[in-house]
Amino acid sequence: MSFLKTLFWIVVAVIVALFCFNNWTVVDVNLWNGLILETKLPVLLAFFFLLGLIPPLLMWQATRYRLKRRMMSEPGLAAVPTIATPEPLPPGPITTMPPGGA
Repeated sequence: MSFLKTLFWIVVAVIVALFCFNNWTVVDVNLWNGLILETKLPVLLAFFFLLGLIPPLLMWQATRYRLKRRMMSEPGLAAVPTIATPEPLPPGPITTMPPGGA
């Protein structure tokens, strides 16, 4: 599974690099009062992608904080035992009938 994650991120990085290479052009952004910002297109897109990522990250952090506080405030939730995994069977033949037959 780790290989697939690594492969996925390599593919994403190659796609982003190809996009940046093919679109490395100067873009004029009209700001206020005739102020013009000249920047490269990939830089502009990366800035707005990160700007759009801020609200979901803030909501995720707030939800994590709220759930942690809720678990600490309710004593029944914090003391829930975890499900134990069954112990592995010892090596050897598996029989379904008792010795001696039925």
